[in-house]
Amino acid sequence: MRRLWLLFAQTVTICLGILFIVATLRPDWLHTQPQAPAPLPAPQPSAPVSFAAAVAQARPAVVNVYTSKHVNVPVIPIPADPELERLFREIPGFSRRRESTNLGSGVIVREDGYILTNYHVIEAADAIEVALSDGRQTRAAIVGADPESDLAVLKIDLPDLRAIAFNGSHEVKTGDVVLAIGNPFGVGQTTTMGIVSALGRNRLGVNIYENFIQTDAAINPGNSGGALIDTAGRLIGINTAIYSESGGSLGIGFAIPAGAAQTIMEQIIKTGSVTRGWLGIEPQDITPDLARAFGLGQRDGVIIASVLRNGPAWQAGLRVGDIVLQLNGEPVRDAIGFLNQIAPLTPSEKAKLQVVREGRKLEMDVRVGVRPPISKR
Repeated sequence: MRRLWLLFAQTVTICLGILFIVATLRPDWLHTQPQAPAPLPAPQPSAPVSFAAAVAQARPAVVNVYTSKHVNVPVIPIPADPELERLFREIPGFSRRRESTNLGSGVIVREDGYILTNYHVIEAADAIEVALSDGRQTRAAIVGADPESDLAVLKIDLPDLRAIAFNGSHEVKTGDVVLAIGNPFGVGQTTTMGIVSALGRNRLGVNIYENFIQTDAAINPGNSGGALIDTAGRLIGINTAIYSESGGSLGIGFAIPAGAAQTIMEQIIKTGSVTRGWLGIEPQDITPDLARAFGLGQRDGVIIASVLRNGPAWQAGLRVGDIVLQLNGEPVRDAIGFLNQIAPLTPSEKAKLQVVREGRKLEMDVRVGVRPPISKR
């Protein structure tokens, strides 16, 4: 029995020694092969981004606008001098009557046939033809126009028209994806995509009243009057102008905000024209030199450069040199912004101005007048 126990002890000792040597010299012998990890499931392809639903929603409301007018073209070229033109125009046979055509776009805004477009698209047109996306064509009549905002309203008489939805209270933000639909170069209805690049653009010299949405969606000649829509197919702007040295799109386009266009459209449909508030003053931006001269600590506000005698501002006591800081409690930033603040005011209502005169702040009430039409030369 003792011999068996001794043999067992020796065997255990030898096994432990071997295990120690193997663990020290070849530890990999003691590890089992790990199981290969289960393969990951193949990634599922994501659904492609598409704005087809938005385009399908808005497309039937976007129309192509074709205009024609007759112009007198001189038989021989003459210098660009008004007096010479007037003199030669009286000579029989000096000019020939020729038809000139123009193209643009428009947006059906009411199912009873009212269309928004740009004034410059239909300016001085003798005839206007509208082509719908479903292939129908018809003559259009001018309901009214507002050259100061470059908007016009047309009317067509066709059944089963699809009107576009306005964006309403949905706020447009810089960076929003937008789509421009129109008729560039007359090739037919075309959709381009971009984003809202900026808001509130002005001082472009396009219109008197400017508050544009800037976008990099491609806008080309013929897109004027077309729709700028959001990804739900709602109208957020009327495409109006591009910044370009070549005549083609450089990714800087401008659209009149839909809210402003809707307000102007409703006035034109109701009265045939647009009524704007007017104070009878010419505002001027406050430059650094003017700020120093008047001892102003800030450059916000406008200085009154001229006052129309017996106009609303004159009768309220405003004078040249007064600095306007607020209109109805809202701060006045610059001259363009001030004109845009005055325009929506209702004629005959009172507007409260905060002005600085000789270093003192004054509160003045002005009864708003009606902006007179701009005389055409």
